[in-house]
Amino acid sequence: MFLFFSFLGIDFKVKTISFNGTTMKLQIWDTAGQERFHTFTTSFFRGAHGFVLVYDITSVESFQEITRWINDIHEKTDENVEIILLGNKCDKETERVIPKSRGEKLAWEYGIPFFETSAKDNINIEDAFSVLAKEILNNSSSLLLDLDVVDLSRKAQKRACCTW
Repeated sequence: MFLFFSFLGIDFKVKTISFNGTTMKLQIWDTAGQERFHTFTTSFFRGAHGFVLVYDITSVESFQEITRWINDIHEKTDENVEIILLGNKCDKETERVIPKSRGEKLAWEYGIPFFETSAKDNINIEDAFSVLAKEILNNSSSLLLDLDVVDLSRKAQKRACCTW
């Protein structure tokens, strides 16, 4: 399932996925890396559990921005936040300017998963989001709290204010 919204030039998508019997709703904020949204987007970093950083394999500039985004994430988030790196447009091999090995090396330096993807041809998109979801679940046990479960083992405490 993918729901799509757009406001202020930022795309907002909701994707529901299941992993090991757990259903997760991913809220995806897509700014396309535009500098004019940088201040706006970094204000949302604190509440995020994961980031998908995407560069265009046909654009040196987009690849060079990845390090800045990673540094911003590290400065403005919890240290346990998950990040994956995607080299997009692998369907445009003849226009490639960033070798796959550079993307792999950058991901290795930061200790994050890497995929080459094609949004156009749907190559490795599901795999990338599945890895991100798995990493978030493995790192964020607090996300697994079952709010429908009531602990009846504790006795209700009496309030002293209203005893007659």
